[in-house]
Amino acid sequence: MRIDNFKVEEWLNPLDPIAKYNLGSSCCKPVSVKEFLELTDTDPDKFFQDLEGMSLHYGYFMGMPRLKEAIAGLYTDVVTPDMVLCVHGGTGANSIVCYVLCEPGDNVVSILPNYQMFYSIPESMGIETRRYTCDEASGYGIDMDQIRSMVDEHTKMINLASPNNPTGYTLSKEELEELVDIARSVDAYVAVDEIYRGLSDDYMYSIVDLYEKGICTSSMSKVFSSAGTRVGWIVTRDLSLKERFMTWRSYNSICEGEFNETVASMILEHADVFYKRNTAIVKAAQDALKEWLKVNPHFHVACESCSSTSLVYYDFDIPAAQFAQELFDAKSCLVCHGMCFEEEHSFRIGYGFGDLDYFKAGLQQISDFVSELEESGRIPRAQ
Repeated sequence: MRIDNFKVEEWLNPLDPIAKYNLGSSCCKPVSVKEFLELTDTDPDKFFQDLEGMSLHYGYFMGMPRLKEAIAGLYTDVVTPDMVLCVHGGTGANSIVCYVLCEPGDNVVSILPNYQMFYSIPESMGIETRRYTCDEASGYGIDMDQIRSMVDEHTKMINLASPNNPTGYTLSKEELEELVDIARSVDAYVAVDEIYRGLSDDYMYSIVDLYEKGICTSSMSKVFSSAGTRVGWIVTRDLSLKERFMTWRSYNSICEGEFNETVASMILEHADVFYKRNTAIVKAAQDALKEWLKVNPHFHVACESCSSTSLVYYDFDIPAAQFAQELFDAKSCLVCHGMCFEEEHSFRIGYGFGDLDYFKAGLQQISDFVSELEESGRIPRAQ
């Protein structure tokens, strides 16, 4: 089976460790072991003592019960631990959902911008994948009438990311309910990558809160500041479907590591602490980005972001991948070019670092680079 290159990973991964100014990452500031223990109010001596007795045998095949309980607690009471399947990261979650749901004769509606797995995997399997691209001009709201016209009795799944990657657009409860009505009319699943969910002062409704055939995927990577645990999950109220996910997971990774699941459990049991920490980090950087945009008229964003990223557009005619490469070569400043998300003349910028001075210095590199482009005559001066 052939599949398209995974654009975001293949662009970022080689450059991430060598960038002086890394504005390409979308994770909130990772925690050290010391900070993780402090934030979870854990006695270090007891923690390390408990580790001494931990077996390095296989972990829990269905997921650590403690972890499943903590994951279920991230949603409304309709979600219970038996609806949770622990998997290897958010990528493991998304790939399992696609491989299980996509069958010959089905079609999939994928709402873009989106995480590439949700459309490239079905396409690689020969599944008819109907792409709907949200409109920058409308601020990335979804035209529900258009989605309604794209589904039929063969539609197996509607998939999307909310909060969106890369724009940060987040569907309201009312928008999710309208999408559910559309899916229910053709008995389709709705799969939502919710990995950025939680960076808000208000509760963000999940698709599994609202739909019996909703599927959410997520992980520890973004808002929980611990990508290195590689702990992800799938939640579905359809327990027969969960069994099918479990079968595929057995082929995929068998189980997760007990140490990683223990750390993830402790963090999620203190989810509110991490939400508060990272919401504050993101809001401070978002304010800095807004101030930067005011004095850099070549750039704009299409919508408010409820995640740790925004998609920034520019008004000059340099292809996105070329702009990002030249920016990196000239300033060692890394951004994620828009074609990783099928969006030309744009780049995704991440602002979860927790170091505001570093973020502002990276933004200045972009300003300086654009000034050099203006001086050389390659782009017109901003009006």
